[in-house]
Amino acid sequence: MRYLWTFRAVLVRLLIELKRYPLNTLSSLATLYLVFLILFTGARYAQGLGVNLFGEGLEGLVVGYLVWTFAIIAFSDLSWELMREAQQGTLEQLYMSPQGFRFVSVCWILASFLVSLIWVAALLGLMMLTTGRFLRLPLGTLGALLLLTVAPVYGIGFAMAGLALVYKRIQAFFQILQFVFVALVALPADAAWSKALPLSLGTRLLGRVMVDGDTLATLPVGDLLVLIGTAAFYLLLGVGVFRLFEEIAKDRGLLAHY
Repeated sequence: MRYLWTFRAVLVRLLIELKRYPLNTLSSLATLYLVFLILFTGARYAQGLGVNLFGEGLEGLVVGYLVWTFAIIAFSDLSWELMREAQQGTLEQLYMSPQGFRFVSVCWILASFLVSLIWVAALLGLMMLTTGRFLRLPLGTLGALLLLTVAPVYGIGFAMAGLALVYKRIQAFFQILQFVFVALVALPADAAWSKALPLSLGTRLLGRVMVDGDTLATLPVGDLLVLIGTAAFYLLLGVGVFRLFEEIAKDRGLLAHY
């Protein structure tokens, strides 16, 4: 029961912060929407010239931008939280939690995922109204595929959190990863090596569900198994990297200092 209360505390804290700073919350959503408007304008202009920048047309743009937005939120949340806790001098308090710091980190990721669903749903509604393309939204299938698609990104987030424990400021590296995620989302998942990369295969499968109307039962079993294996591999790899840098930070006495 105490584990459930720990998760509830993390979730409530996150919701309170979003509510307490409404201008920042709304500005973040507005920024994401404005970036989409720029991409949408360019894609529509290219379509007028007979060029589809995203393969599937505007539907591909909506799905790709949706996945990219979720990926940005997923990989950066835990790292930003650790850097903020270190700046405030409260990081060691999290390590003194009876449930352990790793469980608190998992709670933060799960809470962030649930809150991100609200963000993404609002952004998706705005994008569909803007483009006039209303996609299929089977919630069960989308929820499972979205979780498997962003699980590798959460693994990257764990690795970035480990780097943040040791090097403290890694914001510039975040900017590099944003462009890497753009390439991964846009990468065709035709070859075996591309399917093994984060985001690529998951984005294609989400597109088939939201655009073509496929379900989990009609998607290729091999692709689903590859997606599950990729999610598990990168997530476990990220946790392993985090544990490595966590031990380095403890040995150097960096948890109590920023």
